Amino acid sequence: MSEENAVGEPSSDAWLDAVKFDERGLVVVIAQDALSGEVRMVAWANREALSRTLATREAHFYSRSRGALWRKGESSGHTLAVSELYLDCDGDAVLALIDPAGPSCHTGAASCFYRRLDAGDWRPGSRPLAMMERLEAALSARAHGESERSYTRTLLQAGAAKINAKLREEADELARAIEAESDERVASELADVVYHACVGLLSRGVAWRAVLNELRRRFGTSGLDEKAARR
Repeated sequence: MSEENAVGEPSSDAWLDAVKFDERGLVVVIAQDALSGEVRMVAWANREALSRTLATREAHFYSRSRGALWRKGESSGHTLAVSELYLDCDGDAVLALIDPAGPSCHTGAASCFYRRLDAGDWRPGSRPLAMMERLEAALSARAHGESERSYTRTLLQAGAAKINAKLREEADELARAIEAESDERVASELADVVYHACVGLLSRGVAWRAVLNELRRRFGTSGLDEKAARR
């Protein structure tokens, strides 16, 4: 699961001895999107479920209501491919970094955590997204919204030439900030670059997740080798 496991899987289940299963033989497992950081679901696993998760690289859990082992997505097809497993400091909680195929909640929601506390009530419809995906969602909403004023919509309506011009302008301001301005100015100018880059992605219909996937692909590869491969 981790880089250490890339060389070879453990020959036994001795690694499970560090896990502190409760009196029922269960441990809580948190499934977190490996790219976005979104928590998709929480479930329980016994020793066999964790062992099968490692062996198959697909999330397996234990159903307390049915008293049976189950593989996530075995009926819906909405599987969770597991890339890494982490154990918390007390040994009584497991974090699984996953790549979800479809929604993770049995309700059809992407995440089981789709109700947000608002004004003393749990209101559905929200997701615990990381900042970049929240930005992506907000820009998409503005692009298709009906408010009278929207800078995002203005850029999209102007087309690629306008977006590209703003990207070059903001990138130049960032470069000058890195060279001779304060840390606060560097952060501010980079935020401008990121915003306009996201508008560019939106104009092309390219999801932020595709960018994260490309960054993940490059891990373990020398930047010099990666650039040479483009030629």
